[in-house]
Amino acid sequence: MPATGFHTFRDQQRSNWVRMRTLITLRWVAIVGQITAVLVAIRVFGLQIEVGLAVLVIMASVIANVASTYAYPESKRLSESQATLWLVFDLFQLGLLLFLTGGLNNPFAMLLLAPVTIAATVLHLSNTIFLGLTAMSLTTLISRHYLPIIDADGVVLMLPPLFQFGFWAAILIGLVFLSLYARQVTTEMHAMGEALLATQLALSREQKLTDLGGVVAAAAHELGTPLATIKLVSSELIEELEDQPELLDDVQLIRLQADRCRDILQSMGRAGKDDLMLRHAPIEAVLREAAEPHLHRGKSVEFQIAPVEGAPLTQPVISRRPEIIHGMRNLIQNAVDFSHSGVTVSLSWTQDEITVEISDDGPGFPPSVLGRIGDPYVRRRRQAVDTAKRPGYEGMGLGLFIAKTLLERSGAQLTFANSRRHGHASWTGQATGGAIVEVIWPRGSLQTSDDWNSAPLGENQRIDV
Repeated sequence: MPATGFHTFRDQQRSNWVRMRTLITLRWVAIVGQITAVLVAIRVFGLQIEVGLAVLVIMASVIANVASTYAYPESKRLSESQATLWLVFDLFQLGLLLFLTGGLNNPFAMLLLAPVTIAATVLHLSNTIFLGLTAMSLTTLISRHYLPIIDADGVVLMLPPLFQFGFWAAILIGLVFLSLYARQVTTEMHAMGEALLATQLALSREQKLTDLGGVVAAAAHELGTPLATIKLVSSELIEELEDQPELLDDVQLIRLQADRCRDILQSMGRAGKDDLMLRHAPIEAVLREAAEPHLHRGKSVEFQIAPVEGAPLTQPVISRRPEIIHGMRNLIQNAVDFSHSGVTVSLSWTQDEITVEISDDGPGFPPSVLGRIGDPYVRRRRQAVDTAKRPGYEGMGLGLFIAKTLLERSGAQLTFANSRRHGHASWTGQATGGAIVEVIWPRGSLQTSDDWNSAPLGENQRIDV
């Protein structure tokens, strides 16, 4: 699924992350805190406030909670508009209570940050901005208009004007900062979660295809002998039943259907039976298998295979692991997508490492995102020239993230860069002559045992389908 599809799904479902029960529980906590603060103010410190009006405001929250508890099931999830309305209600309830208890002279005014921070994590940007502006307006209003708090001696408790201004500015700055921080962190967490889910789905699909290929290949191998026997016997019967036309047609049909079964099995699987020859292969064969879907797309894909000087001449034999095949396939696909005419896949090895380099003759990675490649949903470009280089391409990010995650799971280290082919470079001096992806594995984490080639294949294993 392209990155844009994931973003659309997340935007549609964002407000449904919060249950009604969650907000009700938080509101009960706020109610208990408000009642405790009022009792301590009047009983312990002897402060004079509008107790009756304050109790009415608190009771409004109590009534809202009780009504919500009986009106909605515990599993109720809020829609976008419902979540916005409930958070607006909480803002006005808290703002009215602060108006009755000293405005910004009340240290609990900082609680105005809570509804907006919650909105930043669960609501769309437009509703988050609306709630933020509402909170700023309420903060400004209660900084100028409020009922004072009077102590037991009749003295009005009020902060100096400079401190009131500082408290007002701190709340406004806190609203902006905490909202941006909470939204950014939440967005990145869910983007990463969705990207990891896509990675798991891709790996699961590749694993199923690999397993299916093994089963089909094994079936073709095991059924070859009985199908050949059926064909042989039917051919002999055809010769013997030439004078019995009614039986001859049936025997010819049997031979025809046996040939058909053979052709179907051959078309369903290209590899051998599911033995060591299927599960292991030289790394070149694995790379060619990964590149196979992109070999006939109008771009040349050239393979360069050579050991590093002093390394063994024999190619490393590795396990045909689904994550390696799928990861390399994604990288080759990306190179073919953006190349002008061709892609080069270079394979080399030493005593300790196996290196695969995928390069193309395209425009290269956009300089504005080169340092962030491998993160999911890298879609925004800071330079207009980047968009011109790759018009209409919106999905860069998720595919490379999946490839990077799968290959790193196999023990590889990946680096992304641009070559200086034909001397091209951006205004920052970064090379833009074609993209280069280098994948390096420690040989011990990828290569199978050295005695694999001489090991017996073993007996055929029964496959239960």
